[in-house]
Amino acid sequence: MARIDRATLRGRVQTVSGLIAPDQVGPALMHEHLLIDLNPPRLRAEAVGGAAGDITLCNCFDIRWGRTASPFNMRLDSRELAIAELRRMYAAGGRTLVDLTVGGLQPDPQGLAAIAAATGVQVVMGSGHYVQEYQDPALAGYRVEDFAMEIIGQVLEGAWGTEIRAGIIGEIGCQAPWTEQEKRVMRGAILAQAETGAALNVHPGRDADQPQEVATFVRAHGGPMERLIISHIDRTIFDDTRLLRLADTGCVVEFDLFGWEDSYYLPSDAVDMPNDAARLRMLRTLLDHGHGERILISQDICTRTRLNRYGGHGYDHIFSNIVPLMRRRGFDEREIDTILVRNPRRLLTFV
Repeated sequence: MARIDRATLRGRVQTVSGLIAPDQVGPALMHEHLLIDLNPPRLRAEAVGGAAGDITLCNCFDIRWGRTASPFNMRLDSRELAIAELRRMYAAGGRTLVDLTVGGLQPDPQGLAAIAAATGVQVVMGSGHYVQEYQDPALAGYRVEDFAMEIIGQVLEGAWGTEIRAGIIGEIGCQAPWTEQEKRVMRGAILAQAETGAALNVHPGRDADQPQEVATFVRAHGGPMERLIISHIDRTIFDDTRLLRLADTGCVVEFDLFGWEDSYYLPSDAVDMPNDAARLRMLRTLLDHGHGERILISQDICTRTRLNRYGGHGYDHIFSNIVPLMRRRGFDEREIDTILVRNPRRLLTFV
């Protein structure tokens, strides 16, 4: 497939199946993973193998709470399973899914294309790199310009050795504290955004002040704030002051852990994970302060125990359960449409 230019992208949405018109996006999940290996690279040699019997009704709770290690749980590598799960989402009303499995997480563009073809779901693929722990050691020698050219190529030519093109930049990984290499990746992503017109999604570190630090960094380096999406707000910010200050920067705030109802958050004991009702209260705070156009919601499914097949909520959860709950809690149809359709459509459309 030949390289395309920005003029070809402008005003269109780029899926793994090709370019589409923005009005084809429909209700969308903006932060998910269909195929991913979340096992840290240093442990992947020990994580080979695994069978469906590794997760049962008898051990799934212990796996979710980290009492039982399960490398199998941390890897989604079955196209057939993803197709079955995604068909449930489609039946519940979902039409588009953004897969942000990027460098270090074992991206599989051809797998995504096969899943999209089998389900009719518009799948948009991410580009760039996850946190430094997951990055190829060879990237230590990359300059900002090297990261920028790589991401530009993933959007305009094809990603991860294929001719399948990315339709968004990110999730670009940060830790707290932020490493110098991660900052170079971010600066490269901002340059790539200026060249391609794509939106930029960021995975912030697990510190309440890092989303604001990221927003300040992006603004200082010339990134368009209205095209910046900061993920995982519901495991990072827990007070209205920080939340509203972040939204006031003009960036888009993403609550993407819907369905994670356990208060225990395995990556950090310091986090008290909110439930879905608490997430909706945070959305209402933003809406009441005029920030409706800066809200996205999703589920960030990246482990098997969150799939229907293994007793989890599945990709359909927002459409099957959260949208009805929103209506019962006083969200009007325009607010729901803004969050699930209008905002994703605007952000996925190249400018």
